[in-house]
Amino acid sequence: MVSYNKLWKMMIDCGLNKTQLREKAGITTNAIAKMGKGEKVSMDVLIKICTALNCNIGDIIDVLPPK
Repeated sequence: MVSYNKLWKMMIDCGLNKTQLREKAGITTNAIAKMGKGEKVSMDVLIKICTALNCNIGDIIDVLPPK
């Protein structure tokens, strides 16, 4: 299980909405939708987000233990 809560908080702090993130990072609406549902996305998507936001992967996601 993956949590993108750090990403959502960072977006608020930067004043970005999901559409702006999608355009800035060059990712698809499908990737944004998957993250919104807490689903896994490719490493390529995460790298594009990190590059756009100038951060590390650990700054935008948490890997949660199995339930």
